[in-house]
Amino acid sequence: MKKIEEFEQIIGYTFKDKELIHHALSHSSYANERKRANGSNERLEFLGDSVLSIVVSDYLYKNLNVPEGDLTKLRASLVCEKSLHVFAKKIQLGEFLLLGKGEENTGGRERPSILADAFEAVIAAIYLDGGMAPAAKHILRFMPEDIKVSKKPVFDDFKTLLQEIVQKNPEEKVEYVLIGEEGPDHNKRFVVEVCLNSQVIGKGKGKSKKEAEQLAAKEALELMGYETQ
Repeated sequence: MKKIEEFEQIIGYTFKDKELIHHALSHSSYANERKRANGSNERLEFLGDSVLSIVVSDYLYKNLNVPEGDLTKLRASLVCEKSLHVFAKKIQLGEFLLLGKGEENTGGRERPSILADAFEAVIAAIYLDGGMAPAAKHILRFMPEDIKVSKKPVFDDFKTLLQEIVQKNPEEKVEYVLIGEEGPDHNKRFVVEVCLNSQVIGKGKGKSKKEAEQLAAKEALELMGYETQ
């Protein structure tokens, strides 16, 4: 409880339901060790991703008068794993994570994918506990005040680039499918296929689902003849 109170002070939000923030800080390795099948932060991460997206989209729409394509690229750069890792470090999130022994012993507190996922889970916990207003307040503290459109495209966000290409043909549909997981909890690898109208066009393997999806999109772009370097 003392650690939770310390974390609440850092983020500037006090939870009415402490179980929510405990859940948000619980990595799957911790939940598995305690045989709590639904005790990890993965479901909260799913919800937090959506809350983050709408808040950042709203912020960009109101602060920048630029075309939709630029808004999409800017949003992608702000909600990507690399950015969320930086945001998580600003609130010392790694110090408060609940990890299994294997993950603890292999540097899980500093792993970008774990920190990024937990950051989204914390957003969801705030949203469920207090609503959109405090969740948005928490997210917006990480947004740059002097945000500008870069002339250099965000090519490392391969999912966004692939989506923009596919959207030129409205009848086309892109879908990412998790087809497998490999390795122990502290060193898991996720395998994802990206499909275009149910046809597999790329495959990726990564330490997180997000990374695997990005690599699957990268392979699809390369097979389509696009430069990704």
